[in-house]
Amino acid sequence: MLAGVLGVQGDVSEHVFSMKNALKEKNVDGRVVVVKQKKEIDNLDILIIPGGESTTISKILYKSGIYDRVVRRIENDDLPIMGTCAGCVLLAKELTDNENEEEVRLLHAMDIKVERNAFGRQRESFEKKIEFKGFDYPYNAVFIRAPIIRKTWGRCEILAKINKEMVVAVRQNRFLALSFHPELTNDVRIHKYFLDMSILRYR
Repeated sequence: MLAGVLGVQGDVSEHVFSMKNALKEKNVDGRVVVVKQKKEIDNLDILIIPGGESTTISKILYKSGIYDRVVRRIENDDLPIMGTCAGCVLLAKELTDNENEEEVRLLHAMDIKVERNAFGRQRESFEKKIEFKGFDYPYNAVFIRAPIIRKTWGRCEILAKINKEMVVAVRQNRFLALSFHPELTNDVRIHKYFLDMSILRYR
């Protein structure tokens, strides 16, 4: 298995480290690479889009040609993707009404509407234990200027909420969107969950 971490912005090395540990714990033979060129997209089995600034990331992806390659693979349904924080924003089909979608080129992969920086400056960063569907015990999630998933529809499945109503993790087919940063903890259950979504055909 070849796992790619988009190397544009965010905690790239942390995602690489977490995915390597997840592969080891799942006993899966695979490599993890940092993706910076469009030609690298075609060879990937799975892709992680880290956090950062969604407007900046989307512009870089579009100018580099990576955007078109990823969209093509989304349309072909042959590339599982996990998006964290800004990556969650990019996987969405819609942004909230008060935001200009022309600033961010969305990948339109998931039936979700996302609000960027939903907590505002007063709570730019915090940690909170969440109940993640399928996990035996709570997961300590790290939120940094986090988006919130304001609406889901279609085949999108809600995996976790905070305060019983704010959606912070969803899955749809081979796509996983998270408002938080799983790479900033030593708990690799999220990365292992992502592997489980697409692992069977690579064993």
